[in-house]
Amino acid sequence: MGAALKEAVMGEAAIQLENLTLGYDRHPAVHHLSARISRGALVAMTGPNGAGKSTLMKGIAGQLKPLDGRILLHDIERRDIAYLPQQAEIDRVFPIRVFDLVATGLWRTAGAFGAIGDIAGHRVHDALTAVGLAEFRHRTIGSLSGGQFQRMLFARLLLQDAPLILLDEPFNSVDAKTAQDLMAIIERWHGEKRTIITVLHDVDQVRSRFPETLLLSRELIGFGPTSEVLTAGNLLRARQLNEAFDERAEICAHD
Repeated sequence: MGAALKEAVMGEAAIQLENLTLGYDRHPAVHHLSARISRGALVAMTGPNGAGKSTLMKGIAGQLKPLDGRILLHDIERRDIAYLPQQAEIDRVFPIRVFDLVATGLWRTAGAFGAIGDIAGHRVHDALTAVGLAEFRHRTIGSLSGGQFQRMLFARLLLQDAPLILLDEPFNSVDAKTAQDLMAIIERWHGEKRTIITVLHDVDQVRSRFPETLLLSRELIGFGPTSEVLTAGNLLRARQLNEAFDERAEICAHD
């Protein structure tokens, strides 16, 4: 891809958030948020605990309808989104084998009840090999450690082959080696010009590995180049706003 064409592709919007408010039972968790995320961007979403990061991810993924404003996806359908929620939201007790769960990443091509043929089976095996779990394919998912479980979920993401990837705290409860290996996969996706948004708490990791950052504290504190967003002043403002937030507040008017 030539430099001019690459710049044009990277400049096109993948996601447009317009005066977006998301919440539960008419109580906003994030409000009046506007941002434009370019196609092919690698974005870290960070902010204090309870700042609305997971809520925003669910909104983009289509799991939560806006209370106000809108989310525009450009040349992307909801079925083209690969969404990895936090591990705590995933049922690890369900009796399913690692191979079978990873194979669900093929649903876009095989259908929800599609049979896994030889070619698809090879793809599942290759995905498991890529994350270092080929020897675990016959294990049940409940027998995996936290790091192994997350590797398995990344194998499923590999098979989804999605242009937009949403990762909510992908490095939580995993060892350093697993985090490093998963970060390498994320950077590979970025090299393939996929759009990736990753929720993270480790500010040092954000600064060293993510070129763009969306700093959230119920409202947008900053979005842009990481070095310009993660300033001491912005981080202090994010903490102060989060501490002052009233979870019982109703949707407010905004001029």
